Amino acid sequence: MIVIIADRVDSRGSDDFIAAVVQSLNSQLGGHLLLPADRTAGDEIQLLVDGGQTAVDALLLLTRSGRWSVGLGVGDARQPLGASIRESTGEAFAAARSAVERAKKKGTRFAVGAVPRHPLAPDLEALADLLLVIRGRRSEQGWEVRDLVARGLTQAEAASRIGITPQSASKRARAADLRTEDAAIGPLSRLVGTLDATVSTPVIDTRPVRMPRAMANEQDS
Repeated sequence: MIVIIADRVDSRGSDDFIAAVVQSLNSQLGGHLLLPADRTAGDEIQLLVDGGQTAVDALLLLTRSGRWSVGLGVGDARQPLGASIRESTGEAFAAARSAVERAKKKGTRFAVGAVPRHPLAPDLEALADLLLVIRGRRSEQGWEVRDLVARGLTQAEAASRIGITPQSASKRARAADLRTEDAAIGPLSRLVGTLDATVSTPVIDTRPVRMPRAMANEQDS
């Protein structure tokens, strides 16, 4: 299982900001979340995602603003999952918790944890850091081109929308390292997926199911 925990950098802002981020995550990633993203404690958001691609998508959404420390944890999760992410537990959650605490001390504000430990985790973190550094240096003009291209426009169409020449759009794209980002997302996603497949074995909850009182009465009659 892959768990992401994000903790807000500045806790003095409005609660409406956190609610908006949760809503955005569920809107953009909802079909690929095993449980809906939710605010769990204080200024914290947790997600349980279905694979490497969704994990990287969530990472890029959360880290763009610079307002979140993000921990990605991989490991077991107790089965069956709870009705909400608040009610779900397992080693993946513990790994994400450890990772987000470590992320708070890093420039990229991102860290990876795995239970049990695995050499792919630091490799993944190092490669993700490189991408986050590139994105962190991107200008507003570079993001303008990035966002339009991400919506399916060509660079020429983006240039027309912005009101600049295609040559200027191409120059912005190069300065923003858009090709580098696009080339990195696939490998990063596969690394997360490989780490998940390597270390995650669902833990089955073997505790007896408590029978609802009404059903118990029917059984006794």
